[in-house]
Amino acid sequence: MKTLKNNIQILLIITTLFIWQNIFAKTRNISVQQDPKIDQLLAEKRKNNSSITINDKYKIQIFFGSIEESKKTLTSFKKDFKNMDGTIIFSNPSYKVWVGSFKSKIEAEKALLSIKKKYPSANIINPNKK
Repeated sequence: MKTLKNNIQILLIITTLFIWQNIFAKTRNISVQQDPKIDQLLAEKRKNNSSITINDKYKIQIFFGSIEESKKTLTSFKKDFKNMDGTIIFSNPSYKVWVGSFKSKIEAEKALLSIKKKYPSANIINPNKK
C-alpha cells in the first residue's frame, strides 16, 4: 500500500512537470523569417488599392465589354496616356474601363477631347451619382 502511494506521488510529480513544461513552452518567442519581397508586394498592393477609388467626382469610360478586350484596351490606354491612371470595373455581365480621376467636370471635358481622338466612344461618367 505504501509503495502504491509513493508511485502515485511520483506519477503526480511527473505529470505536474510535464504540464509546467507545456505551459512555459507556449510562451516562447518565435522568430519568423520572410522574404523582403512580401513587404514590397504589400506596398504595391496598397498603392494600387488606394488608386482604385470610385469616390472621385468624375471619370471617363473608354470601353464596355469582355474582360479580354477590357485588358487590351487598358494596356493600350496606359501606353498612350502615361500620366493618367485607369482601372477595370465589373458591371454584370460586362466590364468597364474607367480612366482618370477628375474633381470637376471641366477637367474631365478637357481630358475627354484628347482621349476621344483614340477612343471615340469615350464619355464622362460620375460613379457616385445614382
